[in-house]
Amino acid sequence: MARLNEQQRRLAIIIASALALIATVAVTLAVNGGSTGRERGNEARKDAGDGPRAGKGPHARPPARPVERPVPEDIAHATENGGKAVNITIDDGPDPTWTPQVLRVLEDHRVKATFCMIGPQAKAHPDLVKQVVAAGHRLCNHTIGHDVTMDHKSVAYQKQQILDAQKMIEEAAGGTTVHYYRAPGGAFTPDSRRIAAARGMRPLGWNVDTKDFELPGTDRIVRTVKDELSNGPTILFHDGGGPRGQTVEALRQVLPWLKSQGYGFDFPEIRPAGN
Repeated sequence: MARLNEQQRRLAIIIASALALIATVAVTLAVNGGSTGRERGNEARKDAGDGPRAGKGPHARPPARPVERPVPEDIAHATENGGKAVNITIDDGPDPTWTPQVLRVLEDHRVKATFCMIGPQAKAHPDLVKQVVAAGHRLCNHTIGHDVTMDHKSVAYQKQQILDAQKMIEEAAGGTTVHYYRAPGGAFTPDSRRIAAARGMRPLGWNVDTKDFELPGTDRIVRTVKDELSNGPTILFHDGGGPRGQTVEALRQVLPWLKSQGYGFDFPEIRPAGN
């Protein structure tokens, strides 16, 4: 009988140990939401987005930034609030010579604008990026290399140009969000628009191209604005990529003229009105 009791005791110990193990596994699954360690690792990699993994190194990708409300993929031209208003947009900076002058003209006339910045330029001049933000202007991503043939390049190349520039601009700005993406030379593709919109950047077009980058003369820049304003509200100027004295002077003339015609100043829409 004593021998039988010893077997029963050992059996009871085995059963108790098994029950304890089952309880431990149940608690672990409850904490992890029912996922195993491998499954959770796969979820973490999926959340980080496709392409190279996040981390250090020249080809590292930042983890996908959460976007509270995805933005539309179509190209924006309209003003955010409607009415009789224009969007002043400034491309290819920041530039240590011309961006401060553009900022002064905008301040003199109490006008807010959208600055479409080149990633390496923003990285090289974070003080200027912060000045733009501090003055109440908005930021736009204009890629890493201003490649006007982007629409003929691979999706991986387009993604690198857009996402690396976004990271550079936002870091230079101290974390301020980049609201828009403008393709160099208008070289948008469905893929580049999708990539930008998924990261919270509304693709941004223009209605009036002043062609100030061609240095046509101040009078010609002003005349282009007046002649083409009926095309729509988004006007394209430049503060980088070359000498921009003509642009600065044209802004001095155009901004008060727009006000005299009853125009206000707005930002491009990010989402359709009412959304």
